[in-house]
Amino acid sequence: MKQKNYLLNSIFGLLAFVLISNYNHSYAQSLKPSPIKPVISILGTSTLHDWESKVEQSTGEYLIDQKSIKSLTINIPVLSIKSKDEEKLMDKKTYEALNSDKNPTITFQLTEPATPVFSGSDAEVTLTGNLTIAGVTKKVTIKSSGKKSSSDAFRFTGSVPIKMSDYKIKPPVAMLGLIKTGDLITVKFDVTIPQQSLLANF
Repeated sequence: MKQKNYLLNSIFGLLAFVLISNYNHSYAQSLKPSPIKPVISILGTSTLHDWESKVEQSTGEYLIDQKSIKSLTINIPVLSIKSKDEEKLMDKKTYEALNSDKNPTITFQLTEPATPVFSGSDAEVTLTGNLTIAGVTKKVTIKSSGKKSSSDAFRFTGSVPIKMSDYKIKPPVAMLGLIKTGDLITVKFDVTIPQQSLLANF
């Protein structure tokens, strides 16, 4: 009798495992990334003055499941990086420095699941992933803070310092070398995620 019960328990256990595995697999396949439209700017210095460029066409997508951001991708077309009107002279130099013909896109790809921490209307999350610029990929860690807005969404902001030399980029120069940009730049981002996308999973 004990042997019979053991056999039945084993069979039911195996069936339960198969059913749960199939459910999790089907659930994972049903999840689809959601699009985001980050606002990104790049700040730096030069021998003339500090400068700022805006990214006009950044795109991305994210996937949240089981209390973690499972995936996040952000794409920045190099040619969408635009300076202020009085600094347009540097745009062409920037595209050349980034070798836009061979590497037309700057990308960030999340490599580790990230779990936001909520405190009332505030949130914090640390993103770890690969940043690819001019064909060179480096691991970066980005700390971001968020705040609930009046439109029932969380607005996340943050920044990451980057040395161009780390990506084998020669800082752009203009006016026969009279204007030289500094090696260190700061990439700032601002992105809004619907509250339901976050709190539905937390």
